[in-house]
Amino acid sequence: MIRLAPDTQALRDAAQSFAQESLGADLVRRDREGAVNPEDWKADWDRAAGHGALAALVPKTYGGHGRDVTSTVAILEGLGEGCPDNGLLLALGTQIWTIIQPLMAFGSEAQKARWLPGLGDGTLVASDGVTEQASGSDAHALQTRAQKTDGGYVLNGEKAFCGLAPACDLALVFASTEPEHGKWGLSAFVVERSDAGFEPGPVDARMGLRTVPSGGMTFRDCYIPEDRLLGDEGDGSAIFQNSAEWERAFIFAGVVGAMARQLSDCVAYAGERRVFGADIGSFQSVSNRLADMRVRLETSRLLLYRLAEMKDAGEPCVLESAVAKLHISEAFAASSMDAIRTFGGKGYLSEAGIERDLRDAVGGVIYGGTSDIQRQIIASMMRGKG
Repeated sequence: MIRLAPDTQALRDAAQSFAQESLGADLVRRDREGAVNPEDWKADWDRAAGHGALAALVPKTYGGHGRDVTSTVAILEGLGEGCPDNGLLLALGTQIWTIIQPLMAFGSEAQKARWLPGLGDGTLVASDGVTEQASGSDAHALQTRAQKTDGGYVLNGEKAFCGLAPACDLALVFASTEPEHGKWGLSAFVVERSDAGFEPGPVDARMGLRTVPSGGMTFRDCYIPEDRLLGDEGDGSAIFQNSAEWERAFIFAGVVGAMARQLSDCVAYAGERRVFGADIGSFQSVSNRLADMRVRLETSRLLLYRLAEMKDAGEPCVLESAVAKLHISEAFAASSMDAIRTFGGKGYLSEAGIERDLRDAVGGVIYGGTSDIQRQIIASMMRGKG
């Protein structure tokens, strides 16, 4: 079992306490109705930002806390254990790993100064514009085009399944500037909501993760000034690969916390619920499930913090991030099913909040690259073809 440094553990514990006290109110209703109304999710977003979650990784130069990766992951894990709103935790993680991190890595000084302070304090809500209807797992086969023109680019195309898109203030959008060059012809742009020709779509109705908005984005002759090109023209593939590695590694930090909360609830219930004159936790079939949940939790934490350690050391972790994404997403889905079995009929009722974790967990085996894609990455790298 992993042991965090005392100061890192203190950050995690403070985040957990804050989340228990301040986040996740009226969750059953908000999950049922979806994030159609901004007030149903933005208040918790602002509270989490006020606690410092979004600013953790942002350098102090740009108004952030300048924390290392391990500390940032610990904060997100603590929030996940304290707050049962998996949608909120996904949204926070997405802004950190797919927007803030690539902007830190590839942005110019002017771009960092322009957007990092607002992204860090939560006043700017950002979306990641990669996925399209016809190019989900094949992220390089984009149909969105960016044509060079005087002083900038004109974007045309559509994106789909973009977290926070309906409510975003800006979006990191990937488009093809030279289609004939395939993945080497992709570029990345920062699009602002006020840009003419940019239209965020309505909120998608989803199976799970319903407490934050998700939807599409449309670009119709959307002019983007040249100073909003991230990196150089043709850097889109490199930026995406870098961002995907970070996302796969750490997007489940909050989920690991959720698994700890889930296990704690199941252990407590198994000790309280009595059948045939004994608590159900004394039955081998139930105790075995609880043991499996503990094993999944501990292995997930080991993977998560090993990756944080590698990133803090500046090491690449393409293979390791795919392993973590695959394992943690599948572990959360399996443990969520075990939680429902442990709670029985009560776990099947929406009011109890147990079944919501399962619906949320299903999304994890899809977004950020499906489990099938992670297995393909792992197998390819073992064959020396990664």
